[in-house]
Amino acid sequence: MKRRKVEVVVISDVHLGTYGCHAGELLSYLKSVQPGILILNGDIIDIWQFNKSYWPESHMQVLKCITEFLVKGVKVYYVTGNHDEMLRKFVGFKMGSLEIVNKVVLDLNGKKTWIFHGDVFDVTMQNSKWLAKLGAKGYDGLILINRMFNFISEGMGRGKLSLSKKIKNSVKSAVKFINDFEQIAAEIAISNGYHYVLCGHIHQPEIRRIEGEGGEVIYMNSGDWIENLTALEYNSGSWNLYHFYEDPHLVMAARAKKFKVVEVSSSELFENLVRELNFVKP
Repeated sequence: MKRRKVEVVVISDVHLGTYGCHAGELLSYLKSVQPGILILNGDIIDIWQFNKSYWPESHMQVLKCITEFLVKGVKVYYVTGNHDEMLRKFVGFKMGSLEIVNKVVLDLNGKKTWIFHGDVFDVTMQNSKWLAKLGAKGYDGLILINRMFNFISEGMGRGKLSLSKKIKNSVKSAVKFINDFEQIAAEIAISNGYHYVLCGHIHQPEIRRIEGEGGEVIYMNSGDWIENLTALEYNSGSWNLYHFYEDPHLVMAARAKKFKVVEVSSSELFENLVRELNFVKP
């Protein structure tokens, strides 16, 4: 497959190491693009979930694909999130074209884009981390139940249903949290003179103009690779949302692939990561 050239690709909330991660689909997407810059905007590896030793072959293939970008000299920013917050102690680390950061500011055609994960706005994360981790386990379990439900539903000729989306959209506090999150990000971006602000964290893909005191800004969210399977792409002066399920060729390619589930400990995983990174030229 001929790769599409994309100036900037942003993905977030992949959650490698969890049952809900659509690594095979992400792998098909990554193999279809040739980015100038790749931004991994947090929660790429779900370090919170390592204790269950769930690590399918497709999850390692995603990391190998990212490593291939590094070998080719593609600039890769790994922006830390809450599920991979352990990497925050390595902020500033550089190896070849890889850099671990807490945020990225890109100047694209004279317009500044502020990119960060977004968990800094999450009150639960700041004050009750144990509750957030418990919620993450519950979310992963809900996704697993959702997959079984959809398998039966499709077998009966009915469409898919996202249980977590339905819950989020029906709970007023969840809707308010998302609206507040977007507004806060926009207000801070406006006050700092940014033209765009780009987050992840809340798994809600979005591009929209938000007004605030002192002006307006384009708010964007790259969504996730658990439910929405979305990415943000920048080309020729504009940002666009990519939706995997709207790309039938890649959907078919992903469904044709079969991967094994491999039992792996966290120490073995990090050894594999180091081994992969050794191929990256400094």
